[in-house]
Amino acid sequence: MDSLGAVSTRLGFDLFKELKKTNDGNIFFSPVGILTAIGMLLLGTRGATASQLEEVFHSEKDMKSSRIKDEEKEVIENTEAVHQQFQKFLTEISKLTNDYELNITNRLFGEKTYLFLQKYLDYVEKYYHASLEPVDFVNAADESRKKINSWVESKTNEKIKDLFPDGSISSSTKLVLVNTVYFKGQWDREFKKENTKEEKFWMNKNTSKSVQMMTQSHSFSFTFLEDLQAKILGIPYKNNDLSMFVLLPNDIDGLEKIIDKISPEKLVEWTNPGHMEERRVNLHLPRFEVEDSYDLEAVLAAMGMGDAFSEHKADYSGMSSGSGLHAQKFLHSSFVAVTEEGTEAAAATGIGFTVTSAPGHENVHCNHPFLFFIRHNESNSILFFGRFSSP
Repeated sequence: MDSLGAVSTRLGFDLFKELKKTNDGNIFFSPVGILTAIGMLLLGTRGATASQLEEVFHSEKDMKSSRIKDEEKEVIENTEAVHQQFQKFLTEISKLTNDYELNITNRLFGEKTYLFLQKYLDYVEKYYHASLEPVDFVNAADESRKKINSWVESKTNEKIKDLFPDGSISSSTKLVLVNTVYFKGQWDREFKKENTKEEKFWMNKNTSKSVQMMTQSHSFSFTFLEDLQAKILGIPYKNNDLSMFVLLPNDIDGLEKIIDKISPEKLVEWTNPGHMEERRVNLHLPRFEVEDSYDLEAVLAAMGMGDAFSEHKADYSGMSSGSGLHAQKFLHSSFVAVTEEGTEAAAATGIGFTVTSAPGHENVHCNHPFLFFIRHNESNSILFFGRFSSP
């Protein structure tokens, strides 16, 4: 299978392309969070449902070669490799550091009268560090919903409230699978507050809004994409374990034009350390907050994972010997705040104004729509992915 880094980049980009069909404003979600949830589903699926989810973790090249030698054993080995990667990644992430907070937590909330296979519960604990909490969906669906929401709130530093809205959980709900990702990090070099000034952010050539624009001049990883007329900048957090990358087109309305020319493979290639070089950069980055919620069931179905949500086709026989279990909701909420000190993020998913600068300096002036993502550098995994286009 592909590395978790490649998979999270691909899923992040494919999801972004689906979400932007119906969202013309800001978009922000956690590819790693969504992948972890898909991994926990995959662990309990069998047959065609498992094959669909399995495809998320493999490139087309992988899939072609495994079709040639498509045996049951091959599929099982592949699937096991997926879960082992998560186990390794979640263990790595949970090592404590004083420089930032990064918590990825998983939990299952199961109807207490419903029988889940012990083997599934053991594996989900082993690979995803997730335990099952019995709740009473049958007689107390709304109390159970509130209980789950308050657990999510506690794990995301109260940034994500009401993940499950009123009426989203009923007495027929058997299992709720939850994944949260919370990150709070300080920049390796903070922006000085006194340098932050009010400035215009151009949503398109005719419309602008005021933002608080943070500024610093320093050495950053930088690359200029000549054929796309865009720049990529890496902004490290303390300790360099994590970085935020910004992809900024030269033109105000450049992002729409270039999105179809960007592929997940190119994103990986452009941002690998060998491709970027250290340059002095005059960086202007808006202070911003984005908060969003998505029901991803239709989006994931459009991406080829429909069986998992189908009452008639879903096969969760690896989770329970009782039939008829199917995923009903796939909700994802996310939050990010970017400030002078750093970034707090959680997920449960120029118009002729040029500044002349000293020679040898690059200008990265984020005063129009850009893509950004936060990456765990060692595993190359994309924790968060977003577009900022509307203050």
